[in-house]
Amino acid sequence: MDLTFILNPPAGLSVYFILLIALILGLMHGATPDEHTWPITFSYSIGSYSTRGGMKAGFVFSAGFTIQRAILSTLGFLGLAAIYQKYNLDGPIYILVGFVMFVVGYYLLKGTDLHIPIDRLFGGHVHHTTKAERVPMQEVEDIVKPIPSRMAFFHGFVAGWGFGAFATVITFILAPQMPNVYYAALVGGFFGLGTMIMQIIIGAIFANIMRVKKLTANQIKYVGRSTAARTLYLGGIAFAIIGLAVVAFPMIDTLAFKTGNPIPNLSSVTVATILVILVVGVIGLGSLYQGYREMVNRKREGIPEGK
Repeated sequence: MDLTFILNPPAGLSVYFILLIALILGLMHGATPDEHTWPITFSYSIGSYSTRGGMKAGFVFSAGFTIQRAILSTLGFLGLAAIYQKYNLDGPIYILVGFVMFVVGYYLLKGTDLHIPIDRLFGGHVHHTTKAERVPMQEVEDIVKPIPSRMAFFHGFVAGWGFGAFATVITFILAPQMPNVYYAALVGGFFGLGTMIMQIIIGAIFANIMRVKKLTANQIKYVGRSTAARTLYLGGIAFAIIGLAVVAFPMIDTLAFKTGNPIPNLSSVTVATILVILVVGVIGLGSLYQGYREMVNRKREGIPEGK
């Protein structure tokens, strides 16, 4: 099987061959920078502050995503997924995903002294306290709440309603070839399984980013949770703003700059690519650096970890 065959599968395939292609497509989907997976997996994985926690975050998120994809391929078999061909739902999905991200981020930050520098974007002044920089690390680590796993599951289910090139193949090409609606659900299930495998791996990688700087366990816990909180909060706002822009000006969602790479998510630079770069690259890594600097400042000020 070459790449062209996988991305453009012909009719008349066997059930087992269809499921194999769905699994391979899922692996490709999970490995490439998709706006509906990477930003959210990064947020939840980095907040888990451990390899096992990052893998769990990737698994739980993908579990919700897999259930949604099974439903989507079922709709494709029944012909009900044609709504995606008639209406552009990217904008509303971005808004919904952004709202969920914002709510979770707000929940994590509520009652803390972590600073969200929105005021700087509008020329304001910093007006946050330095409590998190003064108290002992054993207390600092509990300033930011841990992320509930059920939110990662729900987030995966919501994000799964986004539609792209991979979804087009499993919904409109593979699912309709299945003998009945139950087999059609397996197409989405195997696609989700492939995505899950890669998201578990990527979740583990994201969760270990902070170990490069050899922080202590308490420091990693605080930096991880604070990074997740800021990324979800600000990333949610970014998703919602771009979603509103797409709803107001649909042509934005059609703009694409070809890269020459045939693999979906890598074949062109689109608004989805910008979302990944903005949420993971700018907000996520920026928040990670900010949290790390807080730890460096504590060390420079001579504040003992246990005092």
